[in-house]
Amino acid sequence: MRFGILGPLEARTDDGAPVDPGGPRPRALLTLLLLDAGRSVSTHRLIDGLYGAEPPTRAANALQSQISRLRRRLAPHAEIEATSTGYRIVTPPDTVDALRFEQLAAQARTVAGDHRLAAAQLREALALWRGPALPDLPDAHAEAARLDEIRLAAVQDRIEADLALGGGPELVPELRALLSAHPLSERMYGQLMRALHAGGRPAEALTVYEDARRTLADELGADPSRELSALHLELLQGCEPERRRLPVQLTRFVGRESELHRIADLLADARLATITGPGGAGKTRLAIEAANRHTDVCFVELAPLTDGKQIPYAVLTALGVREGFRTATADSTDRLLAALEERRLLVVLDNCEHLVEEAARTAALLLASCPGVRVLATSRESLGITGEVLVPVPPLPPELAVRLFADRARAVRPGFEAHARVPGICAALDGLPLAIELAAARLRTLTPDELADRLDDRFRVLSRGDRSKAPRHRTLRAVVEWSWDLLDEEERELARRLTVFSGGATLEAVEAVCALPYPEDVLASLVEKSFLEVSEGRYRMLETIRAFAAEDVPDPDHLKDAHAGYFLRLAEQAEPYLRGGGQLPWLARLAAERGDLDAALRHLVRADPADALRLMGLLSWFWRLRGLHGEQVPTARELLAAVGDAPPPGLEEEYVLCAINALSADGGHPVGQDGLLARVDAVLSAYEGPLRLPYVFVLWSLAAGPRPATNDRALALAGGAPWVRALLDVGLGFQDQFAGRAREAEERFARALAGFRTTGDRWGMANCLDPLGMFVHARGESARALEFLDEGLAYVRELAAPEETADLLRSRGTVLLHQGDTSGAAAHFEQAMALARGAGLPDKVASARRGLGDTARLSGDTARARVHYEDALAACAANWFSVGETVRIIVGLGRTAAAEGHTGQARDWFRQAAELAAEGPGDLELADCAEALASVAGSPERAAVLLGAATGLRGMRVEGDPDVVRTEQDVRARLSPEAYVKAFEQGRSLRSAAVSGR
Repeated sequence: MRFGILGPLEARTDDGAPVDPGGPRPRALLTLLLLDAGRSVSTHRLIDGLYGAEPPTRAANALQSQISRLRRRLAPHAEIEATSTGYRIVTPPDTVDALRFEQLAAQARTVAGDHRLAAAQLREALALWRGPALPDLPDAHAEAARLDEIRLAAVQDRIEADLALGGGPELVPELRALLSAHPLSERMYGQLMRALHAGGRPAEALTVYEDARRTLADELGADPSRELSALHLELLQGCEPERRRLPVQLTRFVGRESELHRIADLLADARLATITGPGGAGKTRLAIEAANRHTDVCFVELAPLTDGKQIPYAVLTALGVREGFRTATADSTDRLLAALEERRLLVVLDNCEHLVEEAARTAALLLASCPGVRVLATSRESLGITGEVLVPVPPLPPELAVRLFADRARAVRPGFEAHARVPGICAALDGLPLAIELAAARLRTLTPDELADRLDDRFRVLSRGDRSKAPRHRTLRAVVEWSWDLLDEEERELARRLTVFSGGATLEAVEAVCALPYPEDVLASLVEKSFLEVSEGRYRMLETIRAFAAEDVPDPDHLKDAHAGYFLRLAEQAEPYLRGGGQLPWLARLAAERGDLDAALRHLVRADPADALRLMGLLSWFWRLRGLHGEQVPTARELLAAVGDAPPPGLEEEYVLCAINALSADGGHPVGQDGLLARVDAVLSAYEGPLRLPYVFVLWSLAAGPRPATNDRALALAGGAPWVRALLDVGLGFQDQFAGRAREAEERFARALAGFRTTGDRWGMANCLDPLGMFVHARGESARALEFLDEGLAYVRELAAPEETADLLRSRGTVLLHQGDTSGAAAHFEQAMALARGAGLPDKVASARRGLGDTARLSGDTARARVHYEDALAACAANWFSVGETVRIIVGLGRTAAAEGHTGQARDWFRQAAELAAEGPGDLELADCAEALASVAGSPERAAVLLGAATGLRGMRVEGDPDVVRTEQDVRARLSPEAYVKAFEQGRSLRSAAVSGR
């Protein structure tokens, strides 16, 4: 649909048919939703916007009724979706005229210098206005005023573009009318003066200045600005600003706003700024756009020159001073200095890298002799002059890279819109504008999928460019070759060796892998020539440059062996520190080296499976801490196939960890899973230790389910190390909890917490504080529970551990929900869901969605609750621990049915959940089912039996859960104290039989 709120509210289907949203209140509601199209609008804001200071009683219900009526009016063309905090109209922002207007106005400001495009975009934007903004939302004065301000600025921007395109007399009536409404706008006074002057009416233009001066003095007691006064002086002297000699661009300029602002700020103070960056980064285009903001510019293209002595003559030619300057260089230099001695001018020296010393000398001479001259240079390395300031041009960020690709693609494929492969194409091309433009041009003959699949051979694919460009800018290979030819042989040799690093390298890694002693100077030279980037001690090569340099690497296998050996040694060094107070710096180090660690592992899988096992074992705990273990499934399965059915001697723990990584929660199971489980159990049973990678038993339980049969073996191998004993206590604590031994579980978690505090291990402390907090909460001590959970959250946030952070947020949300803080709980569940989704953890997503379902249900919104529960059910993965989550979701659906009065349907849901819970690994899910069945039991006695069974199954009573509290209060009200206690104790002794009805 298309919506209009810049004038009376208008809603039309895609084929233009009008849709009537209803009376004043639905129209106001729709306007509020459209102002944030595609985003959630809070219930509070909607109520305030609809009813102001006097909302009706049960305002939330009144709002829900209005939403329902509006949904029916808009269906099936547009959808209004419930969110955790309010409602959202599901429509792209550009389908709403006000949002489209703001988007176009903002885009027009980013195309500095392209006045024709800016004028067209601004006309399109202003044409969207059909009357006053937001007339159907009478109290939205501030928002309407904001839109009016943007509209006025857009009108002035459009007039500015028209003036730059040669407009003049036809603008005078419009400007006079605008000034009548806005008599203090100096910008419009200046525009009117210029329009009159362009129309041959200079005397009237001078009169306008006097009007402006008088009005400003009368109204503000102020004089005209420096800019307006300068324009007045120009008109008095009868002069025009000198035309700038800059190449006219044929395409839209995309992005680089921060660099443009930086150049403008630098040139306000400094006199020499050099734009640096690799070939194809867009240095020349950026320099032209920056120079467009200056009135007197001389643009000098140095790429065609082969001799630095030609530079002064090239500048003179660009200035238009040609006669008599084809003599000696000294003469050219003298004439150049004479020509510029009294000028205020920006000289742009483009493409200095191949003549960098001569360009530096010329720039230094100009700056020393001509005080009004500023120099803006572009080069792949700095000029190296005192006072020079650098403007590095990084690759385009993903959003802007995609926008550039789409803009250029529409030139060869009209109507091209977003495609799922485009972000990947731009990332593979390092966000280099030239490479992106060349790739977009290939859409004339290739589909985006075909283009993406061919980028492994990028130099062949991107071999056709603009015939009007210099040869070195026509193809991607030519761009890189131009830079490569400027390197000396030592620099080329190191560049070739650096291609073995996929994620950048430290100086230590370069020394160890590249076998080049003291490489600092060569690295610095490669950085200066924009062949490498350096940040925080890491050297990184753009993928395009890396692909070029990798074409001629001598003995690549030997280089990969050296690379893998270095990263294996690094992993060996790091592993012990991941289990104590030194976690943070080593986690950061491994995270920075992640790309190369993965590359080393892939190489070893094929070249040396035994070393691959070693490296995978050493990294397994790092992957678990950072939520990366799911990404290693294919590599782990390939390695298992390479190793065979039995571990190499001495690598039993590494073999088990490889199997764990192959049994991912969301990646399915390898062929022969049952056989693999049996093999691993046999390996662990026969293993005599001592444990070198002590997390192996706990990770095995997480991957394959609780293994009580291995408990004694794990305890025997653990030894007395505090960290190992604490970790095993965590695993055994969860087994006790699953089995309904609450007291024993809590004691184990408390003992484990003390052990982890001794070592300083943040992960361990957080994973104890979570269950301990929930035990405390179950006893009704919610404030203390939040203290436990907050301490745990502080630890996992330091670790940047997404899985554990999501778990603790979900637990904290549960406590808040039971305290009645539904908005706080919903915010926690939303955060947990976002983290889990980003880490690829479907069961954690499901758990967070279930929390949102509980929040909506307890808030009385059963329709929204059902949606959340159903989404949660769809997200659950097929693994051993998904059973518990699935059970709780089904219980939520049953409680939703009960809240709507469908008791029979609720009972069916609860029985289905109980049947599934019986297949699970423990009794906790059965306890939840028992409490749910108690809420719909046929008699109070049966309900009390089920509540007792739940306590027996869980090993403790749960205080504060509003669902259970409500059921218990209802049952106690219908039974005598003696009868309740008798039935309750009967259920506690029967436990699971009471739930199943036996």
